Amino acid sequence: MNKLKTYYKSAKEELLKVIFPIKEQIRSAYLSVFVVVTVISLFLALIDAIMSLSLSAVMN
Repeated sequence: MNKLKTYYKSAKEELLKVIFPIKEQIRSAYLSVFVVVTVISLFLALIDAIMSLSLSAVMN
């Protein structure tokens, strides 16, 4: 039982050391991820369209 109390005490101490992000940091990180994913998606869509057009031109 003593080990369990020690475990919970040390877990509580570690949680007090954690620095959670504020709303502005979360919003900034979300916006950064959204922009990067959008740019990469558009780039891949462009490459896919070019490859599709070139392949259909070769096949015809």
